[in-house]
Amino acid sequence: MKKSVFISAIISLVISFGVIGGYHYFGKQEVAIKHINAARAHKVLYAANAEGEITPLDFTKTTEKVLDAVVHISAKKMMPAGSNQMFQYRELPDPFREFFGQSPFGQFFGEKYHNNLPQQPYNSEKKQMLKEMPIVGTGSGVIVNEKGYILTNNHVIDNADEIEVTLHNNDTYKATIVGTDPSTDLALLQIKKDNLKALSFVNSDDVEVGEWVLAVGNPFSLNSTVTAGIVSAKARNINVNQDKFAVESFIQTDAAINPGNSGGALVNLNGDLIGINTAIATRTGTYNGYGFAVPSNIVSKVVEDLLKYGAVQRGMLGVNITTLNSKLAKEKDIDLTQGVFIASVNDGSAADKAGLKNGDVIVKVDDRDVKTSPELQELIALKRPGDAVTLLVNRKGKEKEYKVTLQNRIGSTKLKKKEHAKILNLLGAELEALDENEAEKLGINSGVKVTTLYAGKLKKFTQLREGFIITHIDGQRIKNVEDVMNALKDKKGGVMLEGIYEDMPGKYYYAIGLNS
Repeated sequence: MKKSVFISAIISLVISFGVIGGYHYFGKQEVAIKHINAARAHKVLYAANAEGEITPLDFTKTTEKVLDAVVHISAKKMMPAGSNQMFQYRELPDPFREFFGQSPFGQFFGEKYHNNLPQQPYNSEKKQMLKEMPIVGTGSGVIVNEKGYILTNNHVIDNADEIEVTLHNNDTYKATIVGTDPSTDLALLQIKKDNLKALSFVNSDDVEVGEWVLAVGNPFSLNSTVTAGIVSAKARNINVNQDKFAVESFIQTDAAINPGNSGGALVNLNGDLIGINTAIATRTGTYNGYGFAVPSNIVSKVVEDLLKYGAVQRGMLGVNITTLNSKLAKEKDIDLTQGVFIASVNDGSAADKAGLKNGDVIVKVDDRDVKTSPELQELIALKRPGDAVTLLVNRKGKEKEYKVTLQNRIGSTKLKKKEHAKILNLLGAELEALDENEAEKLGINSGVKVTTLYAGKLKKFTQLREGFIITHIDGQRIKNVEDVMNALKDKKGGVMLEGIYEDMPGKYYYAIGLNS
């Protein structure tokens, strides 16, 4: 009996070992989780600092320096309920809609559709259709002064009725618009908050292709997002800005920039601002390999002008230009392959008065080589009306210097007065007084022409178009721009503009409210 028990025990032990061995042979191995105090990471990338010393590449210090100076911006505007514009305001489709499509879950993630058409929103409490709906767009901004001045893209806040700024610590403030510059797609805001952490500007001319950069912003409303890349190119023109006097000389980077990054910071490894992220090259609406930033030199000039004058003071040559290449050089019989070709010179412009002609090739500005039209645009954009520049021009194989005194867009060398700029920014217009001969041809005594419209009350609340000539404001005769300023200064409530168009018969009236 004892022998049988002993044999049975041996057999059981063998079977147990067999099961265990079979489990390890045929089944899964046990998983051990090991805890260590720190990741055993090794820095394998290196970069040279300003002194040329090779140091391990580390973005953490830069990130710590920059995050507090980059903000989230929310811009709300009222849109007609059910209008197509309402649904086009979003930069990207809702990602959930991509997954759920027309399934029963779709109604929870997108607009309410019936027969594939957006339906007009309905207020169930008041049992009536809504006339307007608030639409919110988001973007990023950069604190550029400790007293609450914040820079962003103009397209982020364009025509907004209400702007909110959220700091990195999640404090939220209402913002007011100090000024805008559609030509560079920049806008300056201010919040009531002191002692903010601001970024320092660097000379973007010193930025080199191939150097490391970080893009900081709020893509897809994901606050405080940092991406890394390099400077891929400089002085890029991608024709994304549709303003008549657009200035494009972007820094190109492969750091990921997406919708919502607009207005955010592009910084070097020292955490200094080298550009404001503005656009992406894409076929899908999302990051596709390259982003574009307005260089800090242009940004700095815009900020200085808005703070000092209330509006950007931009000097202009008054020429239509294109980058010279081998094909154009052969076509025009020019013995050059680099430079900026003048396709035409505007009558009465700064270039015209200095003696430049169609077919000239600009090769230098103030002893600086210019090889492309964006480079020329950037250099001139840093100047103000009345500033003089020296251009080295190649004309039919011979080089000659021309001194050009820059003018503004209406042909003047005078700088705008800050008190004028405040009213003009509110209207969203550039004005020019008619001379006596022009007024006589139109059969009027005097008037002021609206030469340019941008974001403001005229564009938002009226059908007024460029070329309108203001003859009276609230029945008061207008002779010059100073009269417009006096008529609108400290004005509250409604204002009636009366005037004519050169190409249309009759008088026209436009009413606006000046309460801010």
